[in-house]
Amino acid sequence: MPTIPISYLDLAPIPEGETTAQGVAYTVNMAQKAEAVGFNRFWMAEHHNMPGIASAATSVLLSHIGAKTHKIRIGSGGVMLPNHAPLIIAEQFGTLQALYGDRIDLGLGRAPGTDGATFRALRRQMHDADRFPQDVQELLFFLGNDSDQSPVQAFPGANSKVPIWILGSSLFGATLAAKLGLPYSFASHFAPRMMTQAITTYRENFEPSQYLDKPYIMLAANMILADDDATAHYNFTSAQQSFVRLRRGGRGQVPAPVKSMDAIWSAPEKAMVNDALAVSFIGSVERVRPLMQHFLDEHKPDELMITANIYDQSARLHSLDLVPKLEIFDLNP
Repeated sequence: MPTIPISYLDLAPIPEGETTAQGVAYTVNMAQKAEAVGFNRFWMAEHHNMPGIASAATSVLLSHIGAKTHKIRIGSGGVMLPNHAPLIIAEQFGTLQALYGDRIDLGLGRAPGTDGATFRALRRQMHDADRFPQDVQELLFFLGNDSDQSPVQAFPGANSKVPIWILGSSLFGATLAAKLGLPYSFASHFAPRMMTQAITTYRENFEPSQYLDKPYIMLAANMILADDDATAHYNFTSAQQSFVRLRRGGRGQVPAPVKSMDAIWSAPEKAMVNDALAVSFIGSVERVRPLMQHFLDEHKPDELMITANIYDQSARLHSLDLVPKLEIFDLNP
């Protein structure tokens, strides 16, 4: 049976009671574990004004991860481009490529990755997101081979050809990625509602380019493996609590798991969380294997990216250790 690569998305989560430094150390451990297991990529996402996430300065943290790993691809999943001038991102990721060679990816998102007040603190305006298609093309120019005669060039960055991905949770990103002939990653781990439509839109409208000759789509999923189903679902309650708190307008570090969510969420909140986290594979290897295989057979992604918002670091590492036992992914340890 054909297998596909598997990758990991990390937000440098900070468990309750821990420091930013400890959260970053945990993330380094995760990157090293993902590399040892044979994962293809280790990506980090830009978020701001969130005390439980340490990946706000994404390129800085990626440089640290690069220094602590050897061959796994590292990149952004993603940089929220409306927050930045394309030239700055070209320079940052050109620097990463100079440091760590051709294992750098640049995933780009259109959302600000934060609230309106923080967006303004970033000296940006909401209509900046309207320039996303133009900003992507500007970034492609700065990272490519055609800027030699331009009065503005990215040093480092020019001629680096760092691969750019379009990220999204709607048809907008799928359409743009198809038009530009770029790889596409869908955020099905927290916004799965339009996943099937986005996959179809991307594949049916894809135009071959100098970057990619055929569609390449990566889907994201929550996956928590444990020795038994009960332990996996116990660990999953941290992610469920985080979603409830976020929807209530609260903030905080990654909460400790609980035996039951019944006293924490209301019926509408439970329905909302279950809808947002519908693409989740939680349980033992024996339980997850057929569910995951069905998902892959149905949607046929070229690659899967998983994430696991787990409070306990040893449980997070153990979840990755169990991935080879699924026997459905192309691992290269």
